[in-house]
Amino acid sequence: MKFFWQLTYNILFLPLLFILVIIGYMFNEKIREGIKGRWKTYSTLKDYINNIGKNKLIYWFHSASHGEYEQIQPVLKGLKEVEPSCISIVTFFSPSGFNHISDPNIDCKVYLPIDFIWTCCRLLKLVRPHKLIFAEYDVWPNYIWCAKRYRIKTSLFSARLHKKSTKLYPILRSLYKHVYKCIDSIYTISENDYINVRRLIGKRNRAIVRVLGNPRYDRVKEIADEPDPERTYEILDRDNRLIVGSTHLEDENIILPTVLELLNQNSEISIYWTPHETSKKNIIRNMNSFKNANISFTLLSRCHWNHLRHNRVVIVDKVGFLSRLYWHGRYAYIGGGFSSGIHNVMEPAIARLPVIFGPKYHNSGAAEELLKYGGGFCISSGDEFLSALSEMMNVKENLIKASQAATKVIYTNLGSSTRVVRGILRD
Repeated sequence: MKFFWQLTYNILFLPLLFILVIIGYMFNEKIREGIKGRWKTYSTLKDYINNIGKNKLIYWFHSASHGEYEQIQPVLKGLKEVEPSCISIVTFFSPSGFNHISDPNIDCKVYLPIDFIWTCCRLLKLVRPHKLIFAEYDVWPNYIWCAKRYRIKTSLFSARLHKKSTKLYPILRSLYKHVYKCIDSIYTISENDYINVRRLIGKRNRAIVRVLGNPRYDRVKEIADEPDPERTYEILDRDNRLIVGSTHLEDENIILPTVLELLNQNSEISIYWTPHETSKKNIIRNMNSFKNANISFTLLSRCHWNHLRHNRVVIVDKVGFLSRLYWHGRYAYIGGGFSSGIHNVMEPAIARLPVIFGPKYHNSGAAEELLKYGGGFCISSGDEFLSALSEMMNVKENLIKASQAATKVIYTNLGSSTRVVRGILRD
């Protein structure tokens, strides 16, 4: 069966993926940028390996994008503290990670080439890492299978396998069963993820599976601890502001009419609005929505940081500021819950904000915990969004209670990065 899936994946799935990538190359600037970057990967790695010489202790981390690297960062930092002479190579799938990550703990940063078997074998033979490490979900079969062939150990941490995961769909389940069975150590976020992974790979499989949590909690706590006067304000001492982060078009269709109505009816309410992709097209669409409602606004790029709070409506058209902006508000809405799955809810939670999001939240263990403890609110319509927001706006006790619950979720989940580093070194 393993041979069947290797054959099927390489003669059916990968060619289909390649065709989609070529089509995307013609229409999508982000895909074009990623493909151009991938052409340089082998030569960049070859030059780097030649420069550092042979017999180096190399750890190869892979991250899908910017968000996933937030899980890798504290692990890589901890690994460097224990093994200061080790070399870290980090590959990214998306330009959003490659372009916006600058970490002194990364020794070499490149794009991950498409998962063709000859490419994987060529790169692994060149680098010969001590361990190939994946974060969360972006696991590529041929890299795993080739690493197994060359006796290179593989690890997956922050592993999530919830009941609605596409990896558990009838056909894909069989494929990923044979992929995950070849991973040497898997570190899950929760006990439920552990159970689902064990069910997937089988109890007799020799892979090491442990519950080690999510290092991203440590990362958001580290960022929150950076000296900044803005982070000293209690929730009621802040402006009555809603921070909307990482919205998709589907989120706009649900909540934007309500937001515009609130702004027109209540002069004390203000907002920071942040689309997930700060492309020119998205920013112009958002600008037109506020213009048509006769609501004045400014762009973050045109506003001095010290004067930001004096603007009632700010459209965030720059990347890398959202985690700081959460400390300017009282409530947060996080996008993605009406499309591909919600984005990072930890950053608003550590900023003490109650978090509202759409129904597709099962990709996030943090969102599930926020709902469980009362720091998060799932909505499926504009009316439910207004209701959740009004309960906190109109009753201060509800806001304080939800704020404390959101922060508690972060503090009760700290320490994962240390456990993952120990696992990487030990297993």
